[in-house]
Amino acid sequence: MKWSEAIAEVRVVEASGRSDVDVRGVQYDSRRVTQGDVFVAMRGGTADGNQFIDAAIRNGAAAIVTDSAGTYSELLEKQPELAVALVEHGRRALAEVSAVIFGHPEKLLKISAVTGTNGKTTTAFLLEQMLRSAGRKCVLIGTIETHIGDEARASEHTTPESRDLLALFAEGVRAGCTEVVMEMSSHALDQERVWGIPVDVAMFTNLTQDHLDYHGTMGAYASAKAKLFAGVGANAPRIGVVNIDDDTGGFMANHARSSGAAIVWTYGLEPIHTRNQPSSYADNVVMRAGSTTFTWVGPWGSSMEIESPLTGRVNVYNWLAAASAALARDVSVEQIAAATINLRQVPGRFEVVSGSHEAGFTVVVDYAHTDDALRNLITLARDLAKEHNGRVITMFGCGGDRDKTKRPKMGRAAGEGNDLVVVTSDNPRSEEPMSIIEEVMSGARETSVECLVEADRHTAIEMAIRAAKPGDIVLLAGKGHEKTQTFATGSVPFDDVAEAERVLRELKR
Repeated sequence: MKWSEAIAEVRVVEASGRSDVDVRGVQYDSRRVTQGDVFVAMRGGTADGNQFIDAAIRNGAAAIVTDSAGTYSELLEKQPELAVALVEHGRRALAEVSAVIFGHPEKLLKISAVTGTNGKTTTAFLLEQMLRSAGRKCVLIGTIETHIGDEARASEHTTPESRDLLALFAEGVRAGCTEVVMEMSSHALDQERVWGIPVDVAMFTNLTQDHLDYHGTMGAYASAKAKLFAGVGANAPRIGVVNIDDDTGGFMANHARSSGAAIVWTYGLEPIHTRNQPSSYADNVVMRAGSTTFTWVGPWGSSMEIESPLTGRVNVYNWLAAASAALARDVSVEQIAAATINLRQVPGRFEVVSGSHEAGFTVVVDYAHTDDALRNLITLARDLAKEHNGRVITMFGCGGDRDKTKRPKMGRAAGEGNDLVVVTSDNPRSEEPMSIIEEVMSGARETSVECLVEADRHTAIEMAIRAAKPGDIVLLAGKGHEKTQTFATGSVPFDDVAEAERVLRELKR
């Protein structure tokens, strides 16, 4: 492809150098540049890609896109033959160049996207399974895994940069995929990493406090999420699916309508629903360990009995979001009900550790890392423990270099619902673990719960499990699927599930 073709759809302020240069790929990381690539240099929150242009050229970059007028002038003076384009928005240009170079795969796929504080990963996994059960071949992009058809690989980011998204889309097209299911984080929406991605069905799960270290206020956080319903450099989604039971649900639904969505479906639970009648809701919910049944009343005008292997009220909400989106993607009610019976649980989301039942109690690993998610997790555990007159024991921590205001809230949430709490480390990063723990404890002390402190997560897991008695439920919260623990000195391997299994094996001896 010629350079002139590659930037034909880019909003260029000025261009110089040869226009007939052949380009073969696109990169925004100079370390990944190979011969013939376009290097897009853009200013970010922590680094300026313009500082790495020389390295990109040494690695073989055939053309440069820059969002710095000063850098553009320097290149024009020093290398007048070099193909260079000056743009106003680096991230938008990255998306526009990438779309052209990868052959616009986003136009060949139907994209469903989910945003929200909690439930994005589970909702995406459920929707993908429903689509697959109807014979669709899918690309899944999310926090835990990326799927290209039947191939699964670990994900590096919840929502990658546009170049990497489009590369995955192109892989999917080559593999025969027709659908994309993806999580869209508030960071990705706010930073326009999803610029130009045409979402067909947009889902909103909920909004609770998180990421205020980035967004600053809950209003700004909500506005970032709402961008999904307006479209980021693309038209508004055709259909919006919104949790109307959430306090922000009405705002999201109205935003979707005013932004141009042709249809807005809301979902919720009965009889707790007190606002406008949702388009889709679950009634007569009966929860047991390892199963949930309910009556699904849907927008098609009738109802159907649903049996799900997923546990808890939160997973009813996640299921409603996924099922509504599946309907929007023309999966039949009967196909959705049939698929539900065989749904797989998402790794690290209320994941029961093998071997714990043999010990007479249950050990669960869950990703809950906000006060709302932790409270929901503990409530579910409490309901299940009642069957055996058991207690709830929770081990958790709060991440370093993140929103500090949620730490006492998580401590309070843990204290209000547990019989025993163990506070520990959860990716302390550059902060001192005990400083984080003390902020958590300030909230826990407002309750009467028995609370133990152990900064070493290995030992904390052992303390929580060894404290369990028959009938109890032990919750290991915060990390879920994660396989590392991050300190100021770097990341080390760490797996809550593996650690729990180790302790359970030792108990057998």
